[in-house]
Formats: sequence, structure tokens, C-alpha cells
Amino acid sequence: MDAATRQEVQKRLRRIEGQVRGVSKMLDEGRECREVLQQLAAIRSAVQQASISVARSYACECLADPTRKQDALVDELLSVFGKAG
Repeated sequence: MDAATRQEVQKRLRRIEGQVRGVSKMLDEGRECREVLQQLAAIRSAVQQASISVARSYACECLADPTRKQDALVDELLSVFGKAG
């Protein structure tokens, strides 16, 4: 993974950590379920965006081996997504 992508993902993860702490605080404060669910949806979206960044890097850098067969590359990528999902 290149340095720019790594920094982007780390920035997203730090933001996600803050969001998770915020949701925990919301629960401690007895905030409404609707508000908590909105924040959880935002966290899920942020995690998905981080996953997309890593997957893009993986596809472009890690799987871009011209000596490997296309089917094997697709199978490997799908296997990773199957475990992540």
C-alpha cells in the first residue's frame, strides 16, 4: 500500500475511533435510539470507505502481477471480500 493510501486509511480509522467513543458516550448519556443508530450508520459508512480504499490499493498494487492468471486474481479478491463481509 502506498504512503498516501496508508495515511488516508489511518486518518479514516482515527475518525472512526472518535465516532465509536462518541456513540459509547451517547449510550452512557441515555441518548435516543434514533440518534445512536444514525451515528452507527455513519460509522458503518466510514468503515466501508476505508475498506474500499484498501481494496483499491490491493487490486492495483498487490494483484497487479502480470505473471498470475486473471481467474486466480479474481478468486483471491473475492475470497478476501467474502471473509471481510
